[in-house]
Amino acid sequence: MKILVAGGAGYVGSVLVPTLLEKGHTVTVLDRLFFGNTLVEAERASRGKLRVVRGDTRACPRELMQGIDAVIDVAGISNDPSCELEPELTRSVNLDGGKRLAELARACGVRRYVYSSSCSVYGHGESVGLTETSPRHPVSAYARSKVDLEDFLFDMGRRSKGDFEVVALRLATVFGLSPRMRFDLAVNVMTKNAYVNRRIMVDGGGRQWRPFVHVRDAADAFTMAASADAKVVAGEVFNVGAASNNVQILNLAFRVRDAIPGTEIVHAATDPDLRDYNVAFEKAERVLDYRTARTIDDGIVEVLGALKSGAVDPDERRWYTLRQYVFLRDAERAMQELALDGALLLSHAN
Repeated sequence: MKILVAGGAGYVGSVLVPTLLEKGHTVTVLDRLFFGNTLVEAERASRGKLRVVRGDTRACPRELMQGIDAVIDVAGISNDPSCELEPELTRSVNLDGGKRLAELARACGVRRYVYSSSCSVYGHGESVGLTETSPRHPVSAYARSKVDLEDFLFDMGRRSKGDFEVVALRLATVFGLSPRMRFDLAVNVMTKNAYVNRRIMVDGGGRQWRPFVHVRDAADAFTMAASADAKVVAGEVFNVGAASNNVQILNLAFRVRDAIPGTEIVHAATDPDLRDYNVAFEKAERVLDYRTARTIDDGIVEVLGALKSGAVDPDERRWYTLRQYVFLRDAERAMQELALDGALLLSHAN
């Protein structure tokens, strides 16, 4: 298959793209590259099977869609603090960009469209074991954008009368190593803080539930959804994770502490966390025969090993989504204020 991956150089994307290549697919990546190009080596080794294009979903060139069989959309501004930084930008990128990409895909004859949604759409869950039909209660700008785009895409799919096959994967909170590392995800950041500071801060009381999924297991789910029989996936939503990886945040902190002796757990003086969801994953197991292969403890050991070996620098700004966006926003403002004829230090004069 020829697959376009929007956001393919991101945290999930930079693991997903090599997975697709291993399965024999030809891949085009559309990414703004705000966090760097994590796919340089993969593109060089792909023998023409991978093409990385620096661009924005809100202005995707039509020619990129020509001959594409499936689109996997893992693009967008992620994590709640980053989305709250510039709410209008979040809506523009996460919702308007997603709509524009889907409309272009449909207009160009793309048949399969796989959307990266999130279990955060459940917000404050009404019970444990939330299924794909449970009420959605988004409590953040990030989750609201996921809900709105889900609704838009499935409406588009219904109106296409079978010519546009929409699949939404609601990912549990992702963890594990990626070429575009993230230390603003619970398992990763707790492991990093325990290793670097011997201290874990628990917000919101710690009793709130979260489901988790390893980034490579998430990549496997996208790969399956892109090529699965339309009869079982078109128009469907799948929670992606494992029941055994539903954990209360305080218990997650205890598991990290057990892996890194001498770590102190501190409760932050914060309001209760409005996000609290324990999720069921039986549908993906039954319909797709999908099962995760990696546990939370596997992820803790993996991230800890990378920190100990120096393979991952815990101080790298790009591994912190909010920090990188603040840097880019401030750089853009400085450029606007100080530039002459589009340049800061270099003169355009002859």
